[in-house]
Amino acid sequence: MALKIRKNRSPEPPNECPLSKCMEVLKGAWTPNVIWYLSGGPRRFNELRLDIPRVSAKVLTTRLRDLEAKGVVLREVKPTSPPSVEYSLTDLGQQLVPAINAIADVGHKLKERKKARTMPQGKAKQRAAAE
Repeated sequence: MALKIRKNRSPEPPNECPLSKCMEVLKGAWTPNVIWYLSGGPRRFNELRLDIPRVSAKVLTTRLRDLEAKGVVLREVKPTSPPSVEYSLTDLGQQLVPAINAIADVGHKLKERKKARTMPQGKAKQRAAAE
């Protein structure tokens, strides 16, 4: 016998779902990492490359341009010789930092769960007793 489909009790999303809009900003490989490292203050391109060593220059450039176009990142050309460019978070970008922190917290908990499942039973009990 087939299960009865239950009625969805969540409220109807507005015309443009705010969750989808937020996820649209965060999509793309390395985007959360870029926001994470810019949350500590302005960074130059090569500093970000050192912060995120596995990202290619092409992908980092693409992410920075995309975030700038969405109003998350501010690109500021400094009047130095040679000219340098600094990237920083806008007010909108700063508002994304708590969401990324929350996602990172959940990620840490998931890693701990996985570690606890793969740990031998005796060690898991010892660890739980210690906490």
